[in-house]
Amino acid sequence: MNKLSLKIYPGVRAIPAEQWQTLAGDDPFLSHSYLSALEASGSVSAETGWQARFLTLWQKEKLTAAMPLYLKHHSFGEFVFDWAWAEAYQAQGLRYYPKLLCAIPFTPVSGKRILCGNHKLARKVRTILTTAALEIAQQQGLSSLHCLFLQTEEQREMEQQGMIIRTDTQFHWHNAGYLHFDQFLAELKHSKRKRIRQERRQVQRAGITFRHLTGQQASPDDWAFFYRCYTHTRQQYHSPAALNENFFQRLGRTMRQQTLLIIAENGGRPIAAALNFFTASVLYGRSWGALEFHPGLHFETCYYQAIDFCLERGIKTFEGGAQGEHKLARGFLPVTTYSSHWLAQPQFFNAIKDYIAREGELKAKYRNDLRQRSPFRRQ
Repeated sequence: MNKLSLKIYPGVRAIPAEQWQTLAGDDPFLSHSYLSALEASGSVSAETGWQARFLTLWQKEKLTAAMPLYLKHHSFGEFVFDWAWAEAYQAQGLRYYPKLLCAIPFTPVSGKRILCGNHKLARKVRTILTTAALEIAQQQGLSSLHCLFLQTEEQREMEQQGMIIRTDTQFHWHNAGYLHFDQFLAELKHSKRKRIRQERRQVQRAGITFRHLTGQQASPDDWAFFYRCYTHTRQQYHSPAALNENFFQRLGRTMRQQTLLIIAENGGRPIAAALNFFTASVLYGRSWGALEFHPGLHFETCYYQAIDFCLERGIKTFEGGAQGEHKLARGFLPVTTYSSHWLAQPQFFNAIKDYIAREGELKAKYRNDLRQRSPFRRQ
């Protein structure tokens, strides 16, 4: 086997797109197009606190493996919360930022974080790149390394290398071979089924209709409308828009096979929109926004219309995004997500390890309690 060599790149755009895409597969958020759109739009940059340090492994001129790393100067856009850790560091006169992060910016979706094109080498590659990332954090005097929304194999490897494993909860909808929405509803308990039907009727009575626009159908004007909805809703919650219109327009041009805009209209006038990504087996709900309020509009636009799309396409799983216990009553079930953490300061490492162990017990109990409250008639 040819000798492997490590190289660090200042972003995915410095890496040949075809070689990167071979490793990324059909995961939309690992795609060269998605990561390039983040970088080229300026949504992810040193100026916004995301300084790319992509770790790659090569066999001569062939990209064998990669790990998307960022030097982070804050904890925004991660969805695995460590603000309290940063405050504890500051209280002791220590510097928490910058830290090293392995993640997809603004994207709480589990997937590969160590990309490898050779399955036979996967375990060896995970060891090499995790070790290299830890060495970078140590050599540069960084406070910590965090790897978010890991696959099971990755979290096991990182745990073996001494990193702390932290769990959290998301809610996913699963297609049990339903032929239509009413067949899905028939599997729910009466109270849940009744509530969903009431919510859908509220939207129908308001005269609201929907258009499903895949990337091939969505125009630049449709993307501009989505961005208008996205920023309007974030402003309502006093949350600055993390992503700019340039980013979304780039998605519209480069990810036509994997994007879905769901646009709500009232009397032919667009009033709300939701952005989803999809593969043959998974639909990912990402962002939404509305220009006006209607009872049930959020649930219909973001959940029920998306489930309709899954049923139409035979998509098996719908990941509705981070958090959201309200999804349980709408047929989404709890799943466990994983992240790994290493901290350079031994005292803090041990304290946080103890905290995460206690937190993990509580979260496991929480997921078990949720399963006991399953919305389905048959467990």
